[in-house]
Amino acid sequence: MKRISTAVGLAAVGALVISGCTPAEDGGDDSGLVEGSSITAAWNQAFYSMNGNTSFGNATANNNINYLVLDGFNYYNNVPELVENTSFGTYELVNEDPLTVTYTVNENAVWSDGEPIDAADLMLNWAALSRALDTPDFDPGDFTDPETGEFTDAFPEDVVYFDSGATPESGMGLVSETPEVGEDGRSITLTFNEPFVDWDLVFTAPLPAHIVAKKALGIEDNAEAKQAVLDAIEGNDAAALAPMASFWNSGFNFTSMPDDLELVTASGPYMISDFQADQFITLTANPEYAGDNTANIEEITIRFIPDPLAAVQALENGEVDIIQPQATADITTALEGIDGITVTTGLGGTYEHIDLQFDNGRNPENIFSNPLVREAFMKTIPRQEIVDTLIKPIIGDDAILRDSQLFVPGAAGYDEAAANNTSADYAAVDIEGAAALLAESGVTNTEVCVLYASNNPRRVNEFSLIQKSANEAGFNVTDCGSEDWGGLLGTPGAYDASLFGWQSTSLGVTNSLPTFVTGGINNLNFYSNPEVDSIISELNTTFDADAQIELQVEMDRLLWEDFYGVTIYQFPEVTAFSDRVTNIDPSILAPTIFWNAWDWEVTDAAAE
Repeated sequence: MKRISTAVGLAAVGALVISGCTPAEDGGDDSGLVEGSSITAAWNQAFYSMNGNTSFGNATANNNINYLVLDGFNYYNNVPELVENTSFGTYELVNEDPLTVTYTVNENAVWSDGEPIDAADLMLNWAALSRALDTPDFDPGDFTDPETGEFTDAFPEDVVYFDSGATPESGMGLVSETPEVGEDGRSITLTFNEPFVDWDLVFTAPLPAHIVAKKALGIEDNAEAKQAVLDAIEGNDAAALAPMASFWNSGFNFTSMPDDLELVTASGPYMISDFQADQFITLTANPEYAGDNTANIEEITIRFIPDPLAAVQALENGEVDIIQPQATADITTALEGIDGITVTTGLGGTYEHIDLQFDNGRNPENIFSNPLVREAFMKTIPRQEIVDTLIKPIIGDDAILRDSQLFVPGAAGYDEAAANNTSADYAAVDIEGAAALLAESGVTNTEVCVLYASNNPRRVNEFSLIQKSANEAGFNVTDCGSEDWGGLLGTPGAYDASLFGWQSTSLGVTNSLPTFVTGGINNLNFYSNPEVDSIISELNTTFDADAQIELQVEMDRLLWEDFYGVTIYQFPEVTAFSDRVTNIDPSILAPTIFWNAWDWEVTDAAAE
């Protein structure tokens, strides 16, 4: 029997990660591990980094996995609401002025190699996420490989640079003073330079400090390695910090199972046990995990299936049990013909958009360094045609244009923002107006190379529509599509415009801002506007909800008037799973289907 449900409601969602509901409780479950149990899920992009806090690794394909293998102080359920993960540790607001927070890891929290999680891990996380100890004024742009997006071998060995995108005006970047380590050895106290409205969201799951120090400094003993981390940070020892930062940036990047198994040291309910390049990654229940979110299923394999129709076929053939493919009309039709599955559809927390690359010293020859050309190109994007031909066949009239860079349709502030910005100027294609602007710009080389996922059928169709429309106005749109598009985002000179989705990970009001603040981790097109930066600084310390909306409405107006790029639509979301597995309760926030993977259970049908 097939069960189909539809959900179209959206909450106001915040923090963004590159994308590739029935309310539940906090996710804790006491049903216990079923030895020998296994299921297979599918995702449309391959994993490539266990560090989702770098500009290179910050992608849904990575963070789906990292969410399950790296534990932290909180997470979002599918209500959605923030859940404090007290079985990992606690955080306490000990002072409001100055804003002071103490993080403490529980005594029974250990890494998968048995090493306790403690202050060394928290201190390394602070150093990376704050960048307070970085070499001043260093620009890594000249040391980034345009073919892969990774740092090159020429990267200076004596430079301290954590690639977290932190800025001094926001988030953990506001903690410039080295934290104080508690006498228990499991806690640190952070003192913020000024109040920060989303202070409870700044501390993500840490990576194993002892592994970083062992690899970076050539230390063999775990305890000695952790002490070396503390000594380097508390002493601001650049000679030791530089190699540790370098390893933190790149050492956890791998596209198949690493020979060095210490690189997959985990703290969450699962750990990586097998990884075949571009095929699958397998997670096995972590025997050292002592938290509340203990796994029910011993082994979860995630197959990488970029083609959504192939994912549907794999579900029908019993090769996978859970899929959440990019939705198309063909997908919904194909799912209707499969028995023994449950299908849910609706609007998700991801939105499609096009970013245009700015100059700002990183792309001096980029065509979009000219604002007239940016405006002209935006006038050619067939937003409504994309929605009408590719999205409406999936979810009907609920498919609408998204007219805000900051607000989700239906959220408080969205209508005001859409009415106040210039998005209406791009509701319909204006080829004549675009051609006039292009001529006025004086630009003679009108080539625009667009980066997108070349193995994603919907993106291929979107690119074709954009190419046809823009070429009519005099542009020469060329194909920068790549299967490795995620790693190329933000690489200077690799492309001119990018077509992809931002997926929301948080309800925090400030956490979409690293996309637009100068130098932010998600600022992949080198956009910079002092007025926007000023608004972001004000938002960081604004606790009044009405004032937050007012500031964001003004910021949204500036983004459109700067010709930042265009938003297109909110993603239609389709989740389907077989009757072999239960407790699948998708969230609109990343990691969507994976948010409660520890609660998944195999059913009696799995044994038949």
